[in-house]
Amino acid sequence: MIEILCPAPDDTLSLARKLAAIVRPGDVVLLVGSLGSGKTLFTSGLAAGLGVEEQVVSPSFVLVRQYNSGFLPLVHVDVYRLGSINEFDDLDVFELAAEGVLVIEWADAVEPGLPGDFLKVTFDIRDDESRLIGLGLGGDWAKRDIEAVL
Repeated sequence: MIEILCPAPDDTLSLARKLAAIVRPGDVVLLVGSLGSGKTLFTSGLAAGLGVEEQVVSPSFVLVRQYNSGFLPLVHVDVYRLGSINEFDDLDVFELAAEGVLVIEWADAVEPGLPGDFLKVTFDIRDDESRLIGLGLGGDWAKRDIEAVL
């Protein structure tokens, strides 16, 4: 696990923009952290790094948002309100994101049912309101030179 301290929201955005440089079609990014920890902010930075022109907003109430204006399509999913892995499967998000990047907020709820090839981003809010962001590299992600873009 790679850990990065992000003292301010701009640091979280910058980290995600940098990671966009090594994202490939079909990638899955799992976001895990408490409410307000920076998951949607991180997704905004990733989207900006991919050239997405729209403002990224939380998909909490619609479950899935798609952004197609960037170099790669971005599918942003929030599974917080889902009751089962079957409900997640019914969203067909892997099909929606086949040519792009799939970002899943609250991913710990569905992680056991996912393939092992993903970037897992964890968010820990520190006492000083900074974020300690952990990058867990699963499958193909472990072979990428992530440190080169950080």
